[in-house]
Amino acid sequence: MLKKIGVLFLISLSSCGLIKNKNDIPKTEFRGVWIATVVNIDWPQRGGDPWEKQKEDYLHILNFYKDLNFNAVVVQIRTAGDAFYNSNLSPWSRFLSGAEGVAPETDQNPLKWLIREAHIRGFEFHAWLNPYRATFDLNTEVLSENHDYFKHPDWIIKYGKKYYYDPGLPEVKNHMVSIIEEVVTQYDIDAIHFDDYFYPYTIQGEVFNDSTSFLSHNPAKLSLENWRRSNIDTLVKKTHLAIKQHKPWVQFGISPFGVWKNKSTDPKGSDTKAGQTTYEDLYADPLLWMENGWIDYLVPQIYWSLKLQVASHRVLIDWWAENYKNSNLYVGNGAYKVGNNSDKAWNKKKELPKQLRLARKTRAVQGNVFFSARSLMSENRGVVKYIKKELYFYPSLTPVSPLITPEDQPLPVLVNILDKDNYLNFTFKFRNSEIIRLANIYTIKNPKKPPLCKPQNMIGQIFIDNSNSFNVGKGLINQRKHIAVTFTDKYRKETEPIVIHLN
Repeated sequence: MLKKIGVLFLISLSSCGLIKNKNDIPKTEFRGVWIATVVNIDWPQRGGDPWEKQKEDYLHILNFYKDLNFNAVVVQIRTAGDAFYNSNLSPWSRFLSGAEGVAPETDQNPLKWLIREAHIRGFEFHAWLNPYRATFDLNTEVLSENHDYFKHPDWIIKYGKKYYYDPGLPEVKNHMVSIIEEVVTQYDIDAIHFDDYFYPYTIQGEVFNDSTSFLSHNPAKLSLENWRRSNIDTLVKKTHLAIKQHKPWVQFGISPFGVWKNKSTDPKGSDTKAGQTTYEDLYADPLLWMENGWIDYLVPQIYWSLKLQVASHRVLIDWWAENYKNSNLYVGNGAYKVGNNSDKAWNKKKELPKQLRLARKTRAVQGNVFFSARSLMSENRGVVKYIKKELYFYPSLTPVSPLITPEDQPLPVLVNILDKDNYLNFTFKFRNSEIIRLANIYTIKNPKKPPLCKPQNMIGQIFIDNSNSFNVGKGLINQRKHIAVTFTDKYRKETEPIVIHLN
């Protein structure tokens, strides 16, 4: 049926460019989902569940979103001064093992396993960390003796019903950067991700008592507000530099609260009436981070309906599209509100799909991230079915960071094709297989008519784990005479297609 080695030839440089098909599904689009582990929102179902049960539950989430053609998972690996991995700087999370500081009962490395299973299914793995939330509540009896609450009590501030790290202390900033470096250097992640928890959301009548660090670590004599923002800016900058120093292909993304400022307090702000804002209450300035090239992507959490008067999803997408620069812009969508919110707009099956369509029509926006994973898995099947059929019917690749100019990788050379009973085994020679992340397989009708790399023609993505060979099931090829293979590297750049003639 098959010759041992097929005939290879290349198509023009436009053959893998951005195209539109009949459903306007883009070739490149970020499709992510947050998997929240704090208080076991999404995973694991219970801290202390047997590891095999936790594995099963995690794979259930991955397979659900793989079927929807998502391409990234944003997994929370640090919730409140803890870790979902064996750390020298933080105790094991009780949300994983059932008791803080106690390792899960398995010989496997949990985080390595989580990452590998995501990669095998073609997902990017974004490691999501909460830098400054030290505890989830005031019950310190559940904390490990190795928690920073006990090791460094001078770092900790009580505010409301939680404890927080003091962002104004240089030791805290350095500690957080060390935590990032530990994750980046030891694990094969694709990105570091921060959410909206910087300084805590304002609680009426309470004071975040950082006066001592303000007086001791404010050489520029900034106002309290500007000093607090400078502390967050410093962490973001140091995190960016640390990541790129160790692994320049690892991206850094942040998902801030969806309103920067209201127009009522700043003419540059959005036409909204948000009770709190990311700039004035959380002391975070994502516009500055983008301006200075400190983040690869931004995901404002625009968790409101399209026509909500005080904070319209439509108004805010337009505002962020007008004000972003030097980074990729994705939209955070509040999938958890579907059919479960006082705003009746969320009872409509097409509210979330309309938000996705709006993002796709907005030139500046390159994708979406859903909060959170469980939201669409047990109910709302009608919404899920609609999204799959009308919006995510074909797969898409994740975008390249605008901060990165990846080097062109020389095309690998096809060495051998072996015809097995149910699959074909392809062996390639790479100059540097360590930089290759995925092999993308496309079926083609006529190899002389580009573009070849259309989303609707992609039949599979195969994780390349420092290997020179991979298998493709014959059922996927379905007796096609030609297939095209491209390779995506860790920088997210796709090679030109290698067309293989199958006799």
